[in-house]
Amino acid sequence: ANHRYGLFDRILIKDNHIDFCGSIENAIDAANDYLKKKKKKLRIEVETRNMDEVNEVLAVGGVQRIMLDNFSPAACNEAVKVIAGRCETEASGGIHLGNLRSYAETGVDFISLGSLTHSVSSLDISFKTKVI
Repeated sequence: ANHRYGLFDRILIKDNHIDFCGSIENAIDAANDYLKKKKKKLRIEVETRNMDEVNEVLAVGGVQRIMLDNFSPAACNEAVKVIAGRCETEASGGIHLGNLRSYAETGVDFISLGSLTHSVSSLDISFKTKVI
């Protein structure tokens, strides 16, 4: 199931947004300020690259989901324990059908599979004949 259908239904703070803002705290504050100014109620998800960033998100607060990007299953397991239900958790990056079970067993709430979209071959339905 999709947890998001477009850029209009959730704020996703990615690593490049964090880098641009200078810190996770600045990025989260900017997102929450935007929501308050526009009188919108959207959920906020933050992409994290390591446990230091997970801990920073938890310290700042104000988000509903932490994405564990390119974490190993062992690192996801550690993060889930540290987060301890304070936010939803999502494993993402490098996950495919071959390692899906090991990520599911970590206890994350959600798993993103980019391979569902970036590894698919398109079907030519144009009905155009090829000239040889």
